[in-house]
Amino acid sequence: MLSYVYVGTSDLKRATRFYDAVLTPLGMKRCVTGDAAWDRISAGWGLYEDHGRRELAFWVGTPFDGRAASPGNGNMVAFRARSWGEVDAAHAAALAHGGVSEGPPGLRPQYDPDFYAAYMRDPDGNKLAVVCRGHLSATGT
Repeated sequence: MLSYVYVGTSDLKRATRFYDAVLTPLGMKRCVTGDAAWDRISAGWGLYEDHGRRELAFWVGTPFDGRAASPGNGNMVAFRARSWGEVDAAHAAALAHGGVSEGPPGLRPQYDPDFYAAYMRDPDGNKLAVVCRGHLSATGT
């Protein structure tokens, strides 16, 4: 359904450190574009192949209009986790790298009995969620 998601940052180096820490526990690796000009304004994680023909990726970068980055009210990007432990690890990494908690890891039965999630904001204020569907604790049970 999605090709990619792009959120703005006012400090690409800081954002890259933050997202490297948060997305690594989820098994997401940095995208390699081979385009030096693009890599100076953005960084991506996920799948990026064949010069973007298969893109499904998350990108963070400077806004294209040259104005300051700002988070959208009501916008949120949710990342899939394979276990509750991955949710916990991503949330902890976010807090250790300048993020702010918007809701600690835990079950959210108001959404569904198996909806385990954590919510946070990156250093630029973009809201994120990490979600595991299914009853998978940190030990996989």
